[in-house]
Amino acid sequence: MATEARRMEREGLPVTYGLLVFPTFQALDAFGPLDILNLLSRDFPMNLSIIAQTLEPVSTKHRNPSLNPLQSNFGESIVPTHDFTNAPPLDVLIIPGGYGLRANDLDPLYDFVRRTYPSLKYLITVCTGSWVAAQAGILDGRRATSNKNSWARTKEVRPNVNWVAHARWVVDGNIWTSSGVSAGMDATIAFVEEVYGKEQAKKIAREMEYERHEDPSWDPFADIYNLPNLN
Repeated sequence: MATEARRMEREGLPVTYGLLVFPTFQALDAFGPLDILNLLSRDFPMNLSIIAQTLEPVSTKHRNPSLNPLQSNFGESIVPTHDFTNAPPLDVLIIPGGYGLRANDLDPLYDFVRRTYPSLKYLITVCTGSWVAAQAGILDGRRATSNKNSWARTKEVRPNVNWVAHARWVVDGNIWTSSGVSAGMDATIAFVEEVYGKEQAKKIAREMEYERHEDPSWDPFADIYNLPNLN
């Protein structure tokens, strides 16, 4: 395993992955891409770190009462392996979205991404996870996309990002941003195809029985929300 990991590093293939989580992250934003990578890790040596502000379990449950008017006690928790002070060096960082990104105490999240990005091989954001990258300043002047239901807010988050409305996912340099929730799976399989090869992507989609979308510009949700096609 160690020998194979060193070979991959020499060839520039990613080995160390990190998932950044926060209270009220969107479950599929995180677990959809992770399940794809779970399958990929059978064929390549890969390490995963779950990173949060503290080592306490992080839940998908709403912490804002106004977003949970029926007071449902329903959610899932993930246990971090590292916090912002001791996260290991990473090749790839994945940032999910979620209603938790509407909170006003997220500066530590932005700071972590800002200082981590320069050493990454790749950054992948899902849904409003692109807001974190934008607030960290690393999307300035780049093309990126996000959840179409929250598009008006997306454009306000960081106006100097070239936000692309009609896109299932967007690649700009080493940054991959996807549209809302399930789009993260299409973007991640496309990432696998780009980095690890077409046969790996086909194999994973087949085993998941997942009917993937391969056109990054395919985005019916932009039409549903009447978003202009300016790019």
